[in-house]
Amino acid sequence: MDIATIIGFIGALAFVVGSMLAQGGFEPYWNTAGFFIVFGGSMMCVMYSSTMSNFMGHFKAMMTVFKVVKLDNTQAILRLSELSALARKSGLMVLETQEVPDPFFEKGKQLLVDGADEGKLKRILDAEVKSLQLRHQAMQKIVKVWIDVGPAMGMIGTLIGLVMMLGNMTDPKAIGPAMAVAMLTTLYGALLASLVFGPMLAKMEYNTDLEVKYRKIVIDGLRFIARGESPRNIQENLASNLSLKEQIALEAAA
Repeated sequence: MDIATIIGFIGALAFVVGSMLAQGGFEPYWNTAGFFIVFGGSMMCVMYSSTMSNFMGHFKAMMTVFKVVKLDNTQAILRLSELSALARKSGLMVLETQEVPDPFFEKGKQLLVDGADEGKLKRILDAEVKSLQLRHQAMQKIVKVWIDVGPAMGMIGTLIGLVMMLGNMTDPKAIGPAMAVAMLTTLYGALLASLVFGPMLAKMEYNTDLEVKYRKIVIDGLRFIARGESPRNIQENLASNLSLKEQIALEAAA
């Protein structure tokens, strides 16, 4: 599990709820009608904007933000260097029995073994990366709808509450509940967008960037192997994609 995401989400929720409790309890901040207007209305709008399969799938996709992305760029470069040394010594066929960290790496390695040239290798693997990005973007677009619709439904709830309040100005007892709906739906919409789905979208996009970066390193490394580049040249060329900390770790491991 990703500790930063879990701590951040729980911490943000705790500060908001804690401030509510400090002001006299949670009860004044709960309104059933307002909750259903914002959450239920937003959910229906999100479903309306998507297909049923994508709508159902985006819940699972959102849960991935709580998982650690297990992609090690440094180890991938080291493994690519090792495969390069083997290929230069004994030919590409020797890579057939070599283990690699993940299915994408395995597919690229198998393309080399099967005789794919550098151009074909890049074309096929780039298509895989593009497909990954499109799948992720489809889920991220649904989360963006939550972010856009949540505050809008909150504003609709506010307008409903104001209409109720203005229509019952002669009844002082009706003004309070109507005003509560008006104010609380705006609060719910803001919380939905800013506390839940805004950070979630940012983390989903960050994880996609990590995976795309890793795959591009693998593609470049396999291309260098296809050219017959030396292990040292592969490390030096791919190290430019790493952070300073990762570069230091790579030098130490090498």
